[in-house]
Amino acid sequence: MRYGKKVLAKAGAVLAAAAALVPLNGCGNTYRAVVSSINPVGPASQPQKLLAVVSDPGSGQPGLITVVDFSGDTVLAIANIAPKPTYFDLAPASNGGTGYSLHTSSSGTVMNNFDVSPSLKTNIVYSTTLFSNANANSLFATSSGAFVSELGRSAVGQIIGGSPASLRQEYDVAANPQYVVGLTTGTRYYAISQGSGTTGSVAAIDTSTNTISSSINVGSQPVYGVMTSDAKRVFVMNKGSNTVSVINSQANTADVAHPTITVGTAPVWADVASSINELLVLNQGSTTSSLSVINIPLCNANSSTSNPNCDTNNPVDATDFGTVVATVPLGTNCTQVSALQDGTRAYVMCNDDPTASDASNGLVYVVNLTTNTVTAKVKVVGHPNWITAITGTPKGKVYTTASDSHFLTVIDTSTDTRYTTIDILGNGVSVRRNAQ
Repeated sequence: MRYGKKVLAKAGAVLAAAAALVPLNGCGNTYRAVVSSINPVGPASQPQKLLAVVSDPGSGQPGLITVVDFSGDTVLAIANIAPKPTYFDLAPASNGGTGYSLHTSSSGTVMNNFDVSPSLKTNIVYSTTLFSNANANSLFATSSGAFVSELGRSAVGQIIGGSPASLRQEYDVAANPQYVVGLTTGTRYYAISQGSGTTGSVAAIDTSTNTISSSINVGSQPVYGVMTSDAKRVFVMNKGSNTVSVINSQANTADVAHPTITVGTAPVWADVASSINELLVLNQGSTTSSLSVINIPLCNANSSTSNPNCDTNNPVDATDFGTVVATVPLGTNCTQVSALQDGTRAYVMCNDDPTASDASNGLVYVVNLTTNTVTAKVKVVGHPNWITAITGTPKGKVYTTASDSHFLTVIDTSTDTRYTTIDILGNGVSVRRNAQ
């Protein structure tokens, strides 16, 4: 259900006049006037870069989804969603993509789905009620729907997009599922669970057969994961054991050469800088946070003829795979990192700066990925709870929401300074992009 309740005549005359000028007597062919259209030539159209921002006005009021234009930082559309939004994800597409949001209600968990576009309206926001005991804590949007981690049922629900979206099936996984990782257009996804003991596990969900094809042990208290853009490796953050588990997603097993990588204290988030083959792991720490910069190259497929161990379909780790090349010190209570995909910088959001007297606002630390040093600290409005970085010409931008502010902070990456703020009419929950 829906949530919310005479040029042609002139051209002909010109052609006739032209034909009258052509001599009709004599030998040879008789020629006719020919008019050919010339199609414009230019670069292919690029997807419009949009931001989708979920916010909560509080007091049981409907939540809000705000669509922001990247190029002008202007609000294009605002629509109501269910009250008390807790999590949001977006399956990107050139026209905006499909968004899914989770909400707390008296009957359990409600999920909304909607198409993100400049013409988004409340009457095209749809609502689905999950099982009353689902206690869903996160979701991962795909090109065909979403996967929902159902903490209360020790299951992952597979959602099929529609008007409204619907639950297709559930996959039984280990206790305390936390997150599902994969590519939005992938065919294999990994459900991360903490389990009930000291060891976590990851269940491989194959959508071609709708089955769990393997279960892989990981470290203690896994909380998050990322997959490389070529879908060949998955990295799982083990907050309790201060490690990252590596999964060879081609072989669907733990990585043979480097099953684990030791990082800093309490890794909670990560991003992949694909252009420089680096994994950026955000360690929340016990007193101060840090960023582990890790090499993750695979064997060079271009030299496979001289390297018999380099299978282009299932490449082995390169010699320096898993090497922590730098550990960058940060502020306190840092929780997320987002990298520019040109590999120049990473942006880390932190709630506090231990050297500052003003604790009413958080900071974004700018890390240069060439020198692996902090080159700037940008004060944002409120204490940030979500961050996303977008490349662009002549400048890229970084956006943060805050749980205690109704402003979206915009950072200019050409100067690494706060550029502007945008009122999103409620405390921030999450901000997602539809394109890099």
